[in-house]
Formats: sequence, structure tokens, C-alpha cells
Amino acid sequence: MEKKNSIKKIVMACLTGIMIISTASCSGEVEPSANLVEQEEENERVVTLFSPMEKTKPDADNAARNASEKTVRMAEEKLGVTVNYITYTAEDYQDKTYDEVSLDRARNNMDDLYLLNPDVIQKLAEEGKLMDLSGIDNAKNLRDVVKTANVVDGKLIAIPQEVVAYGLFINKDIFDQYHLELPQTPEDFLECCRVLKENGIETPVGANRWWLETFVLAQAYADLYNGGNTEAEIAELNSGARKYSDYMRPGFEFLQEMIDCGYIDAEKAYVSEAIEGEGADFLAQKTPIVMAYWSAANAETAYGNPDFNMVVIGFPSSRGQMPVIPMTGIAIGADAQHAEDALQTLEIMVSDEALQMYAETNKVISPSKNVEVECVPALKPLYDRINENVFVLGSNASMELEKWGNTCIIVRNLLNGATVDECMAEFDRLQEETLSK
Repeated sequence: MEKKNSIKKIVMACLTGIMIISTASCSGEVEPSANLVEQEEENERVVTLFSPMEKTKPDADNAARNASEKTVRMAEEKLGVTVNYITYTAEDYQDKTYDEVSLDRARNNMDDLYLLNPDVIQKLAEEGKLMDLSGIDNAKNLRDVVKTANVVDGKLIAIPQEVVAYGLFINKDIFDQYHLELPQTPEDFLECCRVLKENGIETPVGANRWWLETFVLAQAYADLYNGGNTEAEIAELNSGARKYSDYMRPGFEFLQEMIDCGYIDAEKAYVSEAIEGEGADFLAQKTPIVMAYWSAANAETAYGNPDFNMVVIGFPSSRGQMPVIPMTGIAIGADAQHAEDALQTLEIMVSDEALQMYAETNKVISPSKNVEVECVPALKPLYDRINENVFVLGSNASMELEKWGNTCIIVRNLLNGATVDECMAEFDRLQEETLSK
């Protein structure tokens, strides 16, 4: 309980690697892809960085990438190195995912630095493919939530430049038009959807193939992370005394009800990329509710400049509006060809000086406990909940069964026609398989 409380008190906000989550997925062996883009330069001291490249409006000004590149330039100037980008973005749902490609590249020692999603971080750490970053001097400045999410077997194996928080993006003008209060509980949310649909809004909730697990995670773990018994409950899950499926069932039943009522379009969601699938309808005010990461509220390439009053709140749960915080991060390959230069580069990129610049550019809250930046007004409801120490971790390395990626996959099974019972059976199978290792 003391560990849980210390985590909650130190976390002040949210975000890490926003571009990576929008291309997220799960694991597998892959071959090199035509979607890879490599920036090559000749230099005696070269570090390679594998990261996603945002596909939506690729020519638009991208604050997140600009922020990251500023920290890279800082490292290049201070160290005299050149950081070469190798990027990948899936073209559609049939393509290899970013996670599949990053797993393959890290397993084959193809790059030095990698921007990774939480499920990939945990998998590669378990395989011994990532360097222990605990010795980085600036690691001492990290908030406890970062360490909780990214420490595996006592090793800090990834460091973010942001702490990612997910929330519900709501067209407040439409809610006001139909006299709807911002939902607190799953029941509230379903009632809002009912009213919206009855008033001619065909699909109240815009969804894609990545982010519906946020509804499930908020409902599944609201009590675990906010009930004062976090450590003991995780221990019971890790021992098998409790089942993940018991936590997950209410969230999956909630999603099934949304599908059955037509509040989300399951077929469209199953094949839609993040923001590309639902963004246009949200901005055109055809769909009043979408889910997205914190800095989508800042980015011109996402929802940073809507023609309506937008608010971002937590997901409905038994404890009210619940932010969901997964954790991406930058990692270094355990056998990186340019290990020392990569380590020095990352040290500068996650320094307070660099993170202050990153946070100010991207309007996010830093993983460093020494860096604070004000959020935009639309994000204040989400920010307030996190300041109240109310949130759910979407990724947690202390859990034996990785939850962000696995939940994402099983939600997609539901979208593709699997029953709730079949989804719960898959959680039970995964838990048994994990605990038998």
C-alpha cells in the first residue's frame, strides 16, 4: 500500500511518445518492410533511432516530432554525434504493425535506440534484449510512475519523454444541446449514448482498432489502483489466486452492449487506424465522442484546433472519470552497436533541460518530477483527476501478464465477433500460460 500511495502522490500528469501509441499493436516475427524509411548520413559517430512516423497529414507541422527532434539536436550538438532516424508506419490494418517491426529489429540488433510501446518493452526486457538504464544519472529525476511501469526484474529498461494519458474527447456543444452531463459511470455513459442516438446521431462513439481497451482498463482496474490494496491485489493476480478475467468481464460486457446498441461501429473500428478512422467525423461534429491520448488535444494533426468547445475527461468507471496511463519509452538494445554513444545521447534527451524544452513545445507533463508545464483548457478535467491521484495504469511491469497489448488484441477479437465468454477464456489461457513459465 505504501508503494501504491507513493506512486500516486508523485504522478502529476501524463504522456510519453504520443506518435508511437497511435501506431501501436502487438507482437510477432516479421520480415523487412517497404514502409521503412531510413535517413542515412556518413559520420564517424552515428546513432540510429527507430521510431514511428505519423501518417495522418504527413506534411503538417507535428509538435510531438518537433519536440523530440529538438532534444535530439541538443544531444547531437553536445556530443558531436549524428542521430539517424529509421521510421515505420503501417499503411492499413493488413500491414505489419509498428510493434511487429520493432520487435524484429530489436531482436536482430538492427538499431541503437528504439521508441517502444509498453507491451513490446515488457516482452523485449523479458528476453534480455534491452539495456539496463538504471545507471543513467537523470534517471534519479523520474517520477515513480515511470519506474513502476518500466522496471522489469529490477532493471529500468525504457525512459519516456512524456507520460501518456488517455481520455474521452467530447464535443461539449453537442452535449449541451441535448442537456447531457459529462458521464461519470458506465451507466451514465450508456445513457448519454442512448440520448444522442435517439436524436439522430448515428454513431455516438468514434472508435479504431487500438484504443477501445481504455474503456476496459478503466473499469477493470479502477478499484485496484484507487482502493488502497494495489500491491496485494497484483500479488494475487501474479500467483493465480485471482483471475484477470474477473477484472476484465465488466468492461467487455460494456463494450458488447455498445456494439449491440449501435453506439460504436465494430466493423469499422476493427479495420480503422487511430484518429484516421474516427477523426474526420469528430471534427465534422458527426460523432461527438472519441478516445485519444493527451497531446492529441494539442496537435494540429489531431484535435488541437476544433470548431467547437471540446473537453477531455476520464473514462467511465465505478469511481467516476478515470484517466488511463500506459507507458511508452525510449530503450537501447542490449547489444547495440553504438552502445556508449546511444547511452550518452539518451542521457541528454532525458535531462531536465531537454525535457523542459520538450514539455513546453508539446504542452505535456514531463516524466521528470522537476519539470512542470500548464495544460491547455480542454485537458483540465483530465489533469485535475490525475492531480487528485486518481488514474489507472495501462501498463505495469510488476504484473506478470502484460495487460496493454493483450487487452488490445482480445478487444479486437470482440470486435470481430467473439463472445464475452470467449474473450474471458482467452484471458484465462494467457494467465495460465504466463504463470506456468
